[in-house]
Amino acid sequence: MIRFDQVSVTYEDAAVPALHGVDLTVDEGELVLVVGPSGTGKSTLLNTVSGLVPHFTGGTLHGRVTVAGRDTRDHKPRELADVVGTVGQDPLAHFVTDTVEDELAYGMESLGLPPDTMRRRVEETLDLLGLAELRDRPTATLSGGQMQRVAIGSVLTTHPKALVLDEPTSALDPAAAEEVLAVLQRLVHDLGTTVLLAEHRLERVVQYADRVLLLPAPGAAPVLGDPAEVMALSPVRPPVVALGRLAGWSPPPLSVRDARRRAAGLRERLAPLVPPAGDGPGRASSTVPPLAEVSSLAVHRGRIAALRGVDLTVRPGETVALMGRNGAGKSTLLNALVGVHEPTRGRIRLGGASGGASGVVPHRTKPSELLRHVGLVPQDPRDLLYADTVAAECAAADRDTGAEPGTCRALVSSLLPDVPDTTHPRDLSEGQRLALALAVVLSAAPPLLLLDEPTRGLDYAAKERLTGVLRSLADDGHAIVLATHDVELAAELAHRVVVLADGEVVADGPSAEVVTSSPAFAPQTAKILSPQPWLTVHQVRAALAGAGGGA
Repeated sequence: MIRFDQVSVTYEDAAVPALHGVDLTVDEGELVLVVGPSGTGKSTLLNTVSGLVPHFTGGTLHGRVTVAGRDTRDHKPRELADVVGTVGQDPLAHFVTDTVEDELAYGMESLGLPPDTMRRRVEETLDLLGLAELRDRPTATLSGGQMQRVAIGSVLTTHPKALVLDEPTSALDPAAAEEVLAVLQRLVHDLGTTVLLAEHRLERVVQYADRVLLLPAPGAAPVLGDPAEVMALSPVRPPVVALGRLAGWSPPPLSVRDARRRAAGLRERLAPLVPPAGDGPGRASSTVPPLAEVSSLAVHRGRIAALRGVDLTVRPGETVALMGRNGAGKSTLLNALVGVHEPTRGRIRLGGASGGASGVVPHRTKPSELLRHVGLVPQDPRDLLYADTVAAECAAADRDTGAEPGTCRALVSSLLPDVPDTTHPRDLSEGQRLALALAVVLSAAPPLLLLDEPTRGLDYAAKERLTGVLRSLADDGHAIVLATHDVELAAELAHRVVVLADGEVVADGPSAEVVTSSPAFAPQTAKILSPQPWLTVHQVRAALAGAGGGA
């Protein structure tokens, strides 16, 4: 179905090719997972299949890519639309209509399908992706995860022979991600659809792959093979594989079910041990004045009650994870904390320890003053980026916040090394843009830092670097609130988890208690080693090393 013949791609002024020596075939009805660290060419490889490379991205394409017999060098993306469906990292870039139902129908209208066929396929797709309740909603009012599902649905309605998806579950809650992956499985198994999928959250998808394509480094030759064999040598790996490698299991397991069957010996070794003290952020003292107080907060967005009666207190040194399904109100709460949304009822006070006894009210405070109290890294980091180069962006951030020159650039290097100063922000990957936006916000060193889906687009190494930066900030007295669907990040970083549902707080407590009480939010290590109290591979590794029992 998809054939790469010695494919290499080199962009203008690039020191090394983005892709080099790709030679493989993806068969009909096969799901191939593309993995590798950030910047190794995964998006470039996917874009060669849809024809975006080189027709729209520029660069030089060597070799040949064919899809259903069509050479992508001779066919532009619009001429491949009936055989290739593409969903990129940014769902907003896909939308051309105003409502969900119209967006699902648009691709079919472009192909000239009969109205009765269009109607039937729209209804099927609404049911497949759980979008029926959103059919009349304006796309601009959707949450990030809802946008992602609509973007996928708009491609599915055209019934393409091949699907190319870049980070399709990155903005989805665990349950919604499972629904989308179940749909992909049905398309592969029942309809023979070919799926080429790139994803950083491998814990969600690796067990479903027929084969894995590893891009180990920029310009390096790819490795294609059995998922377990490739994961055994991959520099990026999900927790279940990392735990298997730590325990010496060969080949490493790919699913929680497989790992539990092999974990009896590991549980015996861990039985007399306990997770190391101080492994995560410590609990903040209740005697310290809070940096944020939210009382009985209600926020309406049009006719939608986005938040209802929310109470939240955040103190210096705390790291709080906001979790819940897409549309639960997590982003709305973060935006209310920075004054974007005015409360319908209730109140918000920021400052406490730094802003006086009464603090400040976000929506009544000038942005230049508010920056001294709180900083937000939004889901779409481009909202904060406007300069032409990374160096100019960092220089502007240092100047605007009064930081020492070089502060922002040092933060970028700590999160994602080897990003050139001359790179335009639009040429960065999703994860690289996020790191740049985070560095811009951190330049002001706000006491309260808010992050909306901070690991979207980050590989495991970049996520580990981000975790280290956030831990250091918490140790220095900053408070951190992050809205995330990444259960592994919450287990690794947060000592407190707040779960929202339909705009209300339904759980608020220590992360070990909250995440393990719900199958949807439990990290892989907790599922594998249950009922023992282990949350992360890091905890297990440290405990075994301390007991002299390292694998």
